[in-house]
Amino acid sequence: MSNGEEQVLREEVQYSRAVELPGLVLSTARFSAFRFEPHYHLDCHIALVADGVQRQSFRGESLLLTRGAIQLMPPGEVHDGIAGSDESYTLQTFRLSPALLRGLGEEITGKHHFPSQAAVVLRDSHLADQLIGMHAALQNATADPLLKEARIMELFESLFARLLKPSPQVIPGTLLPQQLLRVRDFMEAHLCDKITLEDLALLLGVDRFRFLKLFKRTVGMTPHAWLLRLRLERAVELIKTKHGTSITDVAHAVGFFDQSHFTRAFRAAYGVTPARFQRPSVNFLQGNLVPGR
Repeated sequence: MSNGEEQVLREEVQYSRAVELPGLVLSTARFSAFRFEPHYHLDCHIALVADGVQRQSFRGESLLLTRGAIQLMPPGEVHDGIAGSDESYTLQTFRLSPALLRGLGEEITGKHHFPSQAAVVLRDSHLADQLIGMHAALQNATADPLLKEARIMELFESLFARLLKPSPQVIPGTLLPQQLLRVRDFMEAHLCDKITLEDLALLLGVDRFRFLKLFKRTVGMTPHAWLLRLRLERAVELIKTKHGTSITDVAHAVGFFDQSHFTRAFRAAYGVTPARFQRPSVNFLQGNLVPGR
């Protein structure tokens, strides 16, 4: 293989769209010799270097972006980019349309007009790792949309809190008992469906960010965690009462996409797999329930 062919193999770019968030494009790129000439974007970019180093020229300065750095690049800012050493680097980006950024900004900050944010590099390894994890999760078509939406809200709340332009709004209070009952009834009725954060927020006539904050403060769990536990508790009931039902059928009956996902969640919650729990002689490792009681 020639050096030129080897170089081509070391350059790789993938783009994908998050179905749950129209206006969001995700990209993952592995570069070694490729150079971004001076350019700009019409959307907002959140860029993270997963490994390696990117060297960038911006406004007459030279920047080195490494893992742990979060670059926010608003529309119209001219910059370039190249590997910062002889080694390749991996670049992951969230590309947010102006409409999506305004919508998220309004929900999280409570401002009617989200102001333009100057380009900035945040050094926060913990938040950067969370964003890299979210980047991967958004590309997982089988992941629960309720979890994705909540995580996005929480991560962008953390970003806006770091920027302070403007700060996230403070949401006081809790859900009323009748509001919580309405949400729980909806989850029960749609246990097998894909429930989104927006579905639940619309029940109460509030935006997603406000609903997420109020639900967590009222219940002590995120909506996704509460729904996941409900599905698992219903699965326990089915296994105990519907003898002979396959684990796959139980998983589908309570809203899990596949048996492997169900098995991992069940074991994390109860300490045993569904198959072992189905055997009458096996006790729970966590909690006080015993199969058959």
